[in-house]
Amino acid sequence: MNRIRCMALLCLFLTNYCRAQKVDHHKTNSIDSVTIARQDRDRRYNIQNVLIKTKDGASIAAIVVRLRGVTAPQPVILQYTIYADSTAWKSILEPAVHGYTGVMAYTRGKGLSPDRIVPYEHDGKDANEVIDWISKQSWCNGKIGMYGGSYNGFTQWAAAKYHHPALKTIVPYVAAIPGLGLPMENNVFINANYGWFLYVTNNKYLDNKVYYNPQRWRNMQNNWYNSGLSYNKIDSIDGTPNPFLQRSLKHPDFDKYWQDQIPYQKDFANINIPVLTVTGYYDDGQISALHYLHEHLKYNPRAEHYLIIGPYDHFGAQRGGYPVLRDYVVDSVALINTRDITFQWFDYILKGGKKPVMLQDKVNFEVMGANKWEHAASIPKMVNTTLHLYLTDKKEGDHYLLSDKKPGTLAELNQEVNLADHQTSNNNNYYPYPIIKKELDHSTGLFFMSQPFDKPVEINGMFSGSLKAMINKKDMDIGVSLYEVMPNGDFFDLSYFLGRASYAEDMSVRKLLQPGEIETIPFYRSRMVSRQLSKGSRLLVILDINKNSFAQVNYGTGKDVSTENISDGKIPLRIKWYNDSFISVPVRQ
Repeated sequence: MNRIRCMALLCLFLTNYCRAQKVDHHKTNSIDSVTIARQDRDRRYNIQNVLIKTKDGASIAAIVVRLRGVTAPQPVILQYTIYADSTAWKSILEPAVHGYTGVMAYTRGKGLSPDRIVPYEHDGKDANEVIDWISKQSWCNGKIGMYGGSYNGFTQWAAAKYHHPALKTIVPYVAAIPGLGLPMENNVFINANYGWFLYVTNNKYLDNKVYYNPQRWRNMQNNWYNSGLSYNKIDSIDGTPNPFLQRSLKHPDFDKYWQDQIPYQKDFANINIPVLTVTGYYDDGQISALHYLHEHLKYNPRAEHYLIIGPYDHFGAQRGGYPVLRDYVVDSVALINTRDITFQWFDYILKGGKKPVMLQDKVNFEVMGANKWEHAASIPKMVNTTLHLYLTDKKEGDHYLLSDKKPGTLAELNQEVNLADHQTSNNNNYYPYPIIKKELDHSTGLFFMSQPFDKPVEINGMFSGSLKAMINKKDMDIGVSLYEVMPNGDFFDLSYFLGRASYAEDMSVRKLLQPGEIETIPFYRSRMVSRQLSKGSRLLVILDINKNSFAQVNYGTGKDVSTENISDGKIPLRIKWYNDSFISVPVRQ
């Protein structure tokens, strides 16, 4: 099941990537058509390649694009990225068309830069120095905005940490956070981004041949999982050293190494520029995008920070969605034009234009199933109540009951996971593909179901919870999945959580569990969702241990998980889940 899912996900990733980047693998342009395109480009635009020196002596390659004939200083729109390629000028023409000077700058070492390529670590300071350089150019009027998605979203926040006065706004789509959303999620290293380090560091541009080889990555993770080797030997299975992954593995805590790369805690207090965040319910990096928002508002409650979120994946959010997402036909009203809204925002902030109509309040979200947008002053104000549902020991058919009443008598449910069995069982099949499923695998995990709703209800926001458990080991990786069970019996995938129990209280400090003692394990960094449930629908919670080929296997010894191997799993993980465990689901009734 998981191997089939892996193949489907890789194919889906490549398909969506090509759509987002407008890649056509079948194009057969003649020399004449290419020449004509270049001549038209040169006639309309003034394109300049520059190398910008940093204070520590590095060189940052950049491309500056202006419409020919424009002589007055303009606001400047900057993208700062590691995705250097020979056609980068195409994506930076857009600001020029909208009446701005466009600048595309690359991570040091990329493009024409002679330096060593290092993802993430220098981007904040380097982007800040690029902003400073831009602000001193005759074609800049002193106002700079940034936009872009994923890595380019990260670089915006990394730059904002330095508070350059010329940086007036950022528009991060699906912004990444190194160390929180990738290469690990809630302190669990995941394989989805394994090949990415090679993709961006193998050469000055992008190693497409290596990266777009799904068979290689599928074989790598399956062979590693089946071998039982420790996670820090996974690149030996692939056959190519992955030094940046190895560097990451030395920092399983969200420690200073990661914290220095982004604004951290009180750094957000002085980020006073307006921000427009865009992400999706099915964006794999959503917890990163929303972590920036939560931290920004936590440390700067008056921040002018807007959010647009709907039924989009990582690439769909950057363009405004796909009519069909993972076999789910999305509501028609959810399809928007992210770029149009972005430049309306820039006109609003940098030119005194009108605020985009979409932004009727700080949080703007599409309600799946209702085919409508709703607007709220904050994420908590998206709802008017919260359901607290306890994981009971009362069984009904093939599931246990969720109850809104705290149990009067403490009881336990037992689960045993053979961590050394990598051949016949995989645990925690959580990934939302397809979004609507006809059936679920009941071979692992505990299933808890609510009573049917007696009227329609909206789930708006992120579910959280508190798990009470006693185990025979020192740690475990937990998966919690949330579904709507529709009246016709189909399962609508709403959200999920994946995280390491020993980091439940603080992702920067590991606190091991005490074998044989009841522990409280809170969780809250799940996926945000908005969905109108119909009358007769029920909620389903699946609680499981994460053990599969898509992530580290935590064998529970308390050692660095990257050094554990299958021999550490000889003793099965035995868990007693207690019925005063609960989940909290934010709803509007």
